Amino acid sequence: MPATDVLAQAQPPVAKPQQKKMPEAPEKLPKVDRTRSLDFLFGALKAAPDQASAKHVEARIWAAWTQTKSDTTALLMSRAKTAMTAKKNDVALKILDSVVKLRPDYVEGWNQRATLFYLQNDYDRSLADIRQVLAREPRHFGALAGLGMIMQEIGEEKRALEAFRKAIEVNPHLERIPDLVKTLTEKVEGRDI
Repeated sequence: MPATDVLAQAQPPVAKPQQKKMPEAPEKLPKVDRTRSLDFLFGALKAAPDQASAKHVEARIWAAWTQTKSDTTALLMSRAKTAMTAKKNDVALKILDSVVKLRPDYVEGWNQRATLFYLQNDYDRSLADIRQVLAREPRHFGALAGLGMIMQEIGEEKRALEAFRKAIEVNPHLERIPDLVKTLTEKVEGRDI
């Protein structure tokens, strides 16, 4: 018997590798409790040890706010952003009007339209949309900061200070807002002796 035959008999038979069976996708994905997720993120934002960590958490909050289950809303928001960037505010406004009509529960539709009105110095309509944002998400630090900016610009410094303080309470890591709080506190409440 040749040596190769002897070696072949001495070796245990090699099993053919079986392909791993991929797990089946679940019929229904578990529901993610968005409020609970945001509660966790807001807690993490307050506890962030430094500015870099806070910015990371803040970005996740913004991502949660901008996320939508509606492909149509996502497309419209993308187009509105493109129009705003191109300074085509009339086009952006029409698109954002469609978003808030289509999805009145979508906070960022209201917030972006409030921002657009603010940029056009249309404070009354911006404030109306900010009210809609805060009715749906009272922790929306962007809307609170925007409210403070408008109040400051129309000479309502006490109300501006209140809005900025609420924004800082929700997000202690906001840029520029602590300086505005300090300046307005001195102006509205006077300096400590």
